[in-house]
Amino acid sequence: MTARTPAIVLGGTGYVAGELLRLLAAHPYFDLAAVASDSQPDEPVAQFFRHLEPVLPHVRFASHDEVLEYVTANPSTAVFSAAPHGVSAALIDRLLTAAEQADTQPRVVDISADFRYPTAEAYESVYQHAHGAPARLDEFTCAVPEHLNALTTPHVAHPGCFATAVLLASVPLLSLGLVEPRLFVAGVTGSTGSGRSPTPGTHHPQRHGDLYAYNALAHRHAPEVTALAQAATGVAAEFNFVPHSGPFARGIHVTVQAEAEADVTTHELVQALREFYDASPFVRVRGEMPRLKDVVASNYAELSCVSNGRSVAVMCVIDNLTKGAAGGAVQWMNRMFDLEETAGLMAPAPGWT
Repeated sequence: MTARTPAIVLGGTGYVAGELLRLLAAHPYFDLAAVASDSQPDEPVAQFFRHLEPVLPHVRFASHDEVLEYVTANPSTAVFSAAPHGVSAALIDRLLTAAEQADTQPRVVDISADFRYPTAEAYESVYQHAHGAPARLDEFTCAVPEHLNALTTPHVAHPGCFATAVLLASVPLLSLGLVEPRLFVAGVTGSTGSGRSPTPGTHHPQRHGDLYAYNALAHRHAPEVTALAQAATGVAAEFNFVPHSGPFARGIHVTVQAEAEADVTTHELVQALREFYDASPFVRVRGEMPRLKDVVASNYAELSCVSNGRSVAVMCVIDNLTKGAAGGAVQWMNRMFDLEETAGLMAPAPGWT
């Protein structure tokens, strides 16, 4: 019988944290031990996530000092950080330093951007502030779970939600040499991707019934995608990315277009992607166009593709909070603890969201 491992969530009041809590509440091998929030210490978690009250009726937010005590008192813990970019690194560094002094072994999956880049300079060029723990960068690997067979570091940084969808669609094309290394990407994301605090771009009266591009050809996930695609394929590709805000809460739809290296039919393209993801339980490649409703609130990704001979397009849909963040993080943590990769993540999408 597999022993249960205590799990800790840092940065516990945002949408990604809420999704982590939903997944961990039903996980067969991780026990939710603490949810950290210095801004809401001792407040009920259900006060912020009312939908979780039936499964977490008595859980209260802990301070980060209390979390440190827990990590240093337990030989092994699964730590998920849903803290914001620029905040997560310092929290993780403090936690890992305390664990080293106590000779305990936490494993960390960071869902922020703080450990996605291999150097502090690369991070700072995108986020325009100093990195919070540059000495820890070598301890983290950043990759979509489907694109890395084995870890060589103790901890993981999960790619961004847009990056996850773009990489799932583009890495097979580059890996198999199917396209020229110049790709054009259009993506649409739901409002939960912008975080819990309302802004003009996420406020419902402004966003409802609307669709608009933002940060066209200048989105901060573009350099992340470029670096991770090269790490996964060995190909230095150019990504031209135009993101859009969609009038829905959850989900991402991306379309990746490129010129084929040689004539290819739609059937051949679909078969190539199916074979590439044959051993990936959360990626489904279909002959028909993917729809958000088939993946929202699940850890599944659906892809399809078309070709007119020389030009190819790959469409990918994921849930930004699940496969693009919390679900992908649990998927990684399952692997880090030598569990079934699918543990706690096999539930299908509701279908009628």
